[in-house]
Amino acid sequence: MANNIGKITQIIGAVLDIKFTEGNLPEINDAIRIPLRGDQAGKELTVEVSQHLGDDTVRCIAMGSTDGLVRGMDAVAAGGPISVPVGENTLGRMFNVLGDPIDEIDPPAGVEKWPCLLYTSPSPRDTR
Repeated sequence: MANNIGKITQIIGAVLDIKFTEGNLPEINDAIRIPLRGDQAGKELTVEVSQHLGDDTVRCIAMGSTDGLVRGMDAVAAGGPISVPVGENTLGRMFNVLGDPIDEIDPPAGVEKWPCLLYTSPSPRDTR
């Protein structure tokens, strides 16, 4: 699914509808990346699929501002859910919801990335 590209069909606040070609619908909870234009060129907005609407269209929730998005923009399915870094090198660090460091330190090296929605948190007894 690396080349699974859809088009934005509707934007209402932080909610976007994206239409894909027949048979290429991303799964619920999968990430979709939208390359930004204009003064934000080179950056991308990540959205997460929350609903299948039918007619090869998904409804998504934006993980950032939708300012500047327009209908018809490309949206590239990531082929999996949003993943965050996990490991010893992440302890004491601060990350945003997408797993990007927000503590003004370089991203941690030598860490795995795990999908953030597929795991339950450990019990307090297991963390000691």
